[in-house]
Formats: sequence, C-alpha cells, structure tokens
Amino acid sequence: MTKTVHIGCGAGFANDRPDAALALANDLAGRDGQRFLFFELLAERTLAEAQLRRLHDADSGYAARLFEFLEPVLETCLDAGIPIISNGGAANPAAAARRLRQHLQGTRHAAARIACVLGDDLLARDIDLQQWLPAPLDGEVVSVNVYTGAEGITQALGEGADIVLCGRVADPCLAVGPLRHAFGWQADDWDHLALATTVGHLLECCTQVTGGYFAHPGLKDVPDPANPGCPIATVSADGQIIIGKAAGTGGCVTEQTVKEQLLYEVHDPAAYLTPDVTLDLSQARVRQVAADQVAVEGVRGHPRPARLKGLVGLRGKWFAEAEISYAGPGALARAALARDILLQRSARLAPRLTPWIDLIGVASLFNDRAGQWLDARLAQAQQVQDVRVRISFIDRDKTLLERLLLDAESLYTNGPAGGGGVRRYLSESLSTASFLIERDQVQQYVEWF
Repeated sequence: MTKTVHIGCGAGFANDRPDAALALANDLAGRDGQRFLFFELLAERTLAEAQLRRLHDADSGYAARLFEFLEPVLETCLDAGIPIISNGGAANPAAAARRLRQHLQGTRHAAARIACVLGDDLLARDIDLQQWLPAPLDGEVVSVNVYTGAEGITQALGEGADIVLCGRVADPCLAVGPLRHAFGWQADDWDHLALATTVGHLLECCTQVTGGYFAHPGLKDVPDPANPGCPIATVSADGQIIIGKAAGTGGCVTEQTVKEQLLYEVHDPAAYLTPDVTLDLSQARVRQVAADQVAVEGVRGHPRPARLKGLVGLRGKWFAEAEISYAGPGALARAALARDILLQRSARLAPRLTPWIDLIGVASLFNDRAGQWLDARLAQAQQVQDVRVRISFIDRDKTLLERLLLDAESLYTNGPAGGGGVRRYLSESLSTASFLIERDQVQQYVEWF
C-alpha cells in the first residue's frame, strides 16, 4: 500500500488570517496517514523589522503574530500528532520557543518537543560582508540572514519534534523538510526533492493557490472569496501530488489557480534555484482530477546551487508621505494645481530631494517619478470628481521630512480650494541588499527547548 502524506499551509505571510488555519487543522486531524501543518510568516524586510524589535527586547524578534497562528491550532495538532513547522522564529526562534514552552506548561502537552532550526543568522558573526556584496552598503546593517535549506527541519522531525521553529529557511523548505522526513528522501535525491519543493512552492503563499490572489470578477470568478480555504497537498511515495484545500471552506483549486501559483516568482522555469535543489518546471503538467483536486506531474530536479542567497537588512532612512483629497466639480484641476504647488514648494525647501507624487484615482500605480504618465492622463480624465493627492519622500534627514509634511498640510488654508482629509505619515524606512555566499560558510543546526 502506497504511503500517503498530507501537508497543509496555514499562512502565506506575516499578516495573513489566523482564523483560516483552524479549519485546516481540523481537516488534517480527520485524515489518515502522516500529516504536517506549516506557517510561512517571513518576507524580505520582515527579518530586518524583527531584528530591530530584538535589539529593543531580547525576548522579542520572532514574527509579531506568530502566537496568533499557533495558539488556535496547538491543541488540535498535538492531540492528532500533527507536527507544526514555521519560519515565524524570524530573528529570534529561541525566544519564540521559550514563550511556547511557557505557554504549554501546566497543560497536558507540557512535554511537547520544541526544536529550533538555527544558523541562518550571520549578524553576530565577525565576517566581512563586503566580500560577498556587489556594491557598498547604503545604511546601517541591522540583519544578515541566509536562505538555508530543509536539512535542519528534516533532522528535527526525525528526532521527534512536535513543533519546529525556524529562522530564514527558504519558503519551500517548510514542506521539503516534512516530506524528506516522511519518505526518507536523501539530500541528493534530486527528482524527489524537486517534487517536495514543488509542493512547498505551491503551498507557501497559502490561499493564493486556492483562489485568493487569483480572483478577478467576470474573468476568474471564485466561490465565497471572503473565506478561501487553506491548501493541502496529498503526496505519495511514488511521486503523485494532489493539491486540494480544507473541507467546508471557500475558494477553489483548479488548473488555473495551480498554474498561476506554479509560475509565481519563478525566474527561470527550467532552473528555479532553491537551497535544496534546482527545480525544473519546464515539463510540468497540471490536471484536474476532481472538484478542488489538481494533480501536478512532470517536475524534475537537478543538483542544488553551490551558493546560497543572503539578505542584509539596512536602516538609516525615513519614509514620509502626505495626502489630501479634492472632490466635486473641478476636482481634478484643483488636485493638479495642488501637485504643482507641492512640487514647487519641495524644490525650494529640499532641492536635493525628488519627491514621488500621485493623483490617486487618476495616476498612481501607473504613475512615474517624472510625471509623464500623469501629464498624459490629466487630459483624458477631466470628468473625475474624486481625487487624492499623495506626495512622498525617502531621506536620512528626519527633521527635513517632518518640515515637508507640515508644508504639505498647509494646503488646507493656502489652497487650492476644498482640500480636506489630510494625512501625514513618517516611519523608518528599511531596505535590503542581497548577496550570494558559499554554502560551506553557513552551518545550520538544531537546538531543543
């Protein structure tokens, strides 16, 4: 009888919906075979933000909402023997593990085994980053992390972990580790690792593959789009992959939703580089086998890259933006005048800065810094009667930016007529720089809590 593994994803980013994972946990608990649940909670700048919190509080630094995801599903998963894996340890997996251990004390799951997969964080190491960076860094380094592979997750599960908290493992590894553990796939079994990576890639953005990011009214309609279900992959040892979703939930799993996610963020379908394998999707086949059940076949694997991707988080700049609305007859003309005034004023107050300015409702996402798109749109949109002007800056001089925001607010009384609903916002701007590092420079390891 072919062994079957079910693996579900309960979150696709740090601010996903925690309530969706409970239906996923309940579905998995009712299935036969080995089952795993993972939460993907990191993005490129999440680690820099998490590291800043850790600098202020040594007991912080994990994903800010990690426990909003964990706590509702802990009892169900631990009762059913479903290991939970997450990269929500972020910049401080150990602190998350300590808090989790404290949370479990006094419960019937007080003896649950908690493992941390570490080694991705290079910030504390005395290394010369510049040897790997293509250009000098523009800012203060606050985080240095490497996208590590699934080896540590595989080890932790093999040693009996009930919960595995990771730092910056690559997103697909959250599925690769459990599948390697379940099937005993080796680190150089490229085709099986390709299969596992495909599963991780399809699930890592959670409800994107079940119709969330897919929805487009009238073109790609999705049932119950307010409640898309979390995805579940059913994988067999002979290489069969079926993508489905939690029972009783909205959304859908179709050939189209799977194809879109399969190609999401893939730079080269024939050579998608991950820490564990070079994934070849060029001959992949997608086939609907039942309602909300899609089979994926034909993926191949090639030897993993010799180097790993690293990411540096940088601070030192500030992001400032101000907005004001104009409505009613002549709204567009008044908004355009406000734009011209703001450009003249900023040129006088901060001549070295080039602001970004939009007329939301006329030109924002399709705008450009030079304003050429906006100028072209103004002639075509004279009937618009609801326009919001937005101006923004990025710079190191916080005081100057505060002055520019106050100057934008002065449009209230200095015109043009009818401006209202001013909003000013100033926050620290975090940026990133990526690099490649030799694999032997990074040592992944497991610690128990």
